[in-house]
Amino acid sequence: MDYSKLSSQEIERLARTIHPGAWAIEPDRPLSTLLGSCIAVCLFDPQARVGGLNHFMLPSIRRGSNDDVDSLLSGAYAMEALLNALLQRGAKKVRIQAKAFGGGTIINTSGNLMTIGARNADFTKEWLNREGIPLLASDFLGPWSRKVLFLPTTGDAFCRRMVTNMATAEVIAREEKSYADTLVQKPKTTEKKIELF
Repeated sequence: MDYSKLSSQEIERLARTIHPGAWAIEPDRPLSTLLGSCIAVCLFDPQARVGGLNHFMLPSIRRGSNDDVDSLLSGAYAMEALLNALLQRGAKKVRIQAKAFGGGTIINTSGNLMTIGARNADFTKEWLNREGIPLLASDFLGPWSRKVLFLPTTGDAFCRRMVTNMATAEVIAREEKSYADTLVQKPKTTEKKIELF
């Protein structure tokens, strides 16, 4: 489909929504997401005409804890999962380009929520730089939530900053808190008995 002839509202209506903690590659459909302090990274290979989008957040870190490694792994997992999926679909790492958005502060509270957006943005820039993937466009930080639309086959991305009303802030905060809670949960270990025969 030729999306260049459609309005952003029509593209948004056709888009697959990506929720916190998820990623997707769509060959024939736009992708969209709603961001608060989370980050969405669009990766695409313009020659192979393949792209995808992820939506992630680093977990907050308690002072004196040793959770920094886990927090980096959650961001690195989101980036690596998307990158590897693109490579499996014919993208070449030397051609991959990025656009990234988010890291806003949409709820005025004290504590980690004020800094998590900046940590997410810094991590994203450092990861892309380390992997040698150019960041062609970005919109980070600020007091806004963002709606992102991405066309995977062309690499076109649209970011709309939104003044956040209480209803939108509550929806985003609820989704991000639910996602953040999953990041800090330790996996349950079940002891399995081994029978020897």
